[in-house]
Amino acid sequence: MDTIASLFSFITTPVSWVIVQFHTVYGALFGDDTGWAWGLSIVSLVILIRICLIPLFVKQIKATRAMQTLQPEMKKIQERYKNDKQRQSEEMMKLYKETGTNPLSSCLPILAQSPFFFALYHVLNSIANNDTVGVINESLLASAQKAHIFGAPLAATFTDTAAEASALDASITTVRIVTAVMIVLMSLSQFYTQRQLMTKNVDTTVKTPFMQQQKMLMYIFPIMFAVFGINFPVGVLVYWLTTNVWTMGQQMYVIHNNPTPGSKAQAAYLERLFKHVTRHGKTRSRSERAIVKAIVAKGRDRNEYERKFITGLSKEGLAAQADGTVVKSEASAVAIAEDGTPTGAPKRQQPKRQTKAQRQSGAKTADDTEPKAGPSLTKSDEPEDTKPAAAKKAAPKTGAGGRSKAQSGQRRGQQRPKSPSKK
Repeated sequence: MDTIASLFSFITTPVSWVIVQFHTVYGALFGDDTGWAWGLSIVSLVILIRICLIPLFVKQIKATRAMQTLQPEMKKIQERYKNDKQRQSEEMMKLYKETGTNPLSSCLPILAQSPFFFALYHVLNSIANNDTVGVINESLLASAQKAHIFGAPLAATFTDTAAEASALDASITTVRIVTAVMIVLMSLSQFYTQRQLMTKNVDTTVKTPFMQQQKMLMYIFPIMFAVFGINFPVGVLVYWLTTNVWTMGQQMYVIHNNPTPGSKAQAAYLERLFKHVTRHGKTRSRSERAIVKAIVAKGRDRNEYERKFITGLSKEGLAAQADGTVVKSEASAVAIAEDGTPTGAPKRQQPKRQTKAQRQSGAKTADDTEPKAGPSLTKSDEPEDTKPAAAKKAAPKTGAGGRSKAQSGQRRGQQRPKSPSKK
């Protein structure tokens, strides 16, 4: 470990300088030789480093989501070239190049943080060995050796002997209790961070080997922290516990405000967004507009939660626009649809089929309500006796049911004479 730490000795001086500057501030408040002054200096170093790594963290999120999106395509390549590993690798690299995805981008924050971690370890190890390092001179070295966090010196480790703990003016029991508690907290925070990522912020519609690997890492990383943690000085445990808590909080913020599409976190976010939009009638922030804009741009490629969100807006008389805004519109239920078809258009009502009695009664009613031309009688109103014989002869005969022969299927008008062959 000392050999690895010495490789990062070029950054030891900047790290020690930052710690000394913070110690000057906290020493004026809590005392130069207190554990609060030195412990808060290490915590402040972590916060400063993590703030500088925020751009890399954003890039890590984008790379992780891009990898999740490519999982179906990667699975197809693996199945197609399962007997040709070289061709499989070539197709994978081609896919990464076409989509602009880099698998190593998800490891950038850890890789960028490693030099600071090993430099801090080198500084604390030098303090334990009573050696000056970086800008920490002999007076600062003596002050750091006197500093205790909950009774454990900054440079003490879980594997120290009773003599080594006594040389740092501490009890071996106190050192092991404090380091054991910090190691457990460090492992639990790492496990919770990974579990939160797997259970809430992963697209549940995609089942690939990548997800199985992530589940394995969820258990492997905490075990690794526990194994290596017994050799870490108390100051390094403070550093690593602080960075785990920062990562956990940072990830909770991202999951709450910018979840992965198709995940449970997105379902919860869109439910909250729907309540806010329907209450105020508009999107209130830039992040909300960005989410709505992305959903509208997907069109028919929306997932289940996004379709439910758009449908809910339509039912409330709201229309999601291409720029991410939401406006009130009476025709929004017709204009916006989940799958490109009108959802709120009025359905065409088919007329009910009338019975025979209703049709006959309707015809009689129409005859009764027909306006009369005058007091004179029409041909139909003339008495039967006054009608000419020809008219009587031409009048259609009615059967027992009141229907005429024409209505029963007999042809009207002049009929064609039968041919002589049929006589």
